[in-house]
Amino acid sequence: MTETGEDLSNWSGRPFPPRTAMIGNRVRLEPVSIATHGGDLFAAATEGGDPDQWTWLPYGPFDDATFFAWLGEREASADPMFFAIVETETGQAKGMCSFMRIDARNGVMEIGHIWFAPSIQRTAIATEAIYLLQQRTFDELGYRRLEWKCDNANARSKRAAVRFGFTPEGVFRKHSVVKGRNRDTAWFSLLDNEWPANREVFAAWLSPENFTDDGAQRRSMGEIRAALAGE
Repeated sequence: MTETGEDLSNWSGRPFPPRTAMIGNRVRLEPVSIATHGGDLFAAATEGGDPDQWTWLPYGPFDDATFFAWLGEREASADPMFFAIVETETGQAKGMCSFMRIDARNGVMEIGHIWFAPSIQRTAIATEAIYLLQQRTFDELGYRRLEWKCDNANARSKRAAVRFGFTPEGVFRKHSVVKGRNRDTAWFSLLDNEWPANREVFAAWLSPENFTDDGAQRRSMGEIRAALAGE
């Protein structure tokens, strides 16, 4: 008998992601708006301190004229659907992210166009932003698969994907041309059946009890993941 895979005879397509805010404790993701976020995002995009901030993205660095024209296009876009990453404490937008390549019929989409101002890189704010994207994908929308893709030469992004619970799936060679150079694309995925365990890792890491008074983490996500897996 031919093996045809998991029975999904009761599967139905899922909703298209809503253009609504995602709210956490340290951060909220708001549909991007020039009027609301433009000034903050331009400041974040030109903050400095990370020479590689625009190396791997298909746009940037910016001056003020090019940035606001670019941001207007992002505000109007439905796929990718862009969100501003707003720090709760200050109310300032500190970066952007998106849902993209949205395939609601099959319950699959990607998160991408992710950039953080240097001031929030490698902080709980950045981690919680990714958690909110995953939470909407699986808990709110019931999707089956979430993807992360990056230039295979971008070691930092590949480490982040694994830290956030994505599984490497391989490299698409000569996948695209970005800023006049070849891009081999590394693919990662997180599946719906993997999400409950990953959600537990995020919850434990983001818990206030996991941080010292000066904001240092007590346990890394890798340590928490290993402990929950009984390793």
